[in-house]
Amino acid sequence: MLMHSPPNFAHMLSHNELITLINAKPPLVEQMIDPDIQVQPNGVELTLQRVESHENSGAIAFDNSQRKLPQTKNLDFDDDGWLHLPKGSYKIVFNEIVNIPKNIAAIAKPRSSLLRCGVTVETAVWDAGYSGRSESLLVVYNEKGFRIKKGARVLQLLFFRLGEEVLKGYSGVYQNENVR
Repeated sequence: MLMHSPPNFAHMLSHNELITLINAKPPLVEQMIDPDIQVQPNGVELTLQRVESHENSGAIAFDNSQRKLPQTKNLDFDDDGWLHLPKGSYKIVFNEIVNIPKNIAAIAKPRSSLLRCGVTVETAVWDAGYSGRSESLLVVYNEKGFRIKKGARVLQLLFFRLGEEVLKGYSGVYQNENVR
């Protein structure tokens, strides 16, 4: 009887694997405020660069030819770097630039401190081959609102090694977004 080895399932990257990839060229995550704090045992925390409010509606269909993103307006932090957000949803942009190799993908979870404040961050998948300064959705459920400071750590990005490298990495419209 022929014995087969078990399938090569993806696994979440550890702290040491993250450090190795952050020190690679290009770095897995760059422009961190403080890597000693942001690199956690199971992921990398992303920090807040800016918050924007949605000014009108958007639209999406099966075909991206009908996609319409809403216009947004940048919200200004006060002189001490704070911003009060009433209940609602907001687009946020991170400080860090992420460069995902073709054998890795990532998902994110909000920091538990946000959840305890009645706030969450909604995200999509960071596909293999994606590079850019990502955006996410900050949702304030708390009826009293929420105060947030520029540079706050808001989510933890969890990286997973794929069973094999993808042949074609991410090549959509958001490739290299928010990178000058």
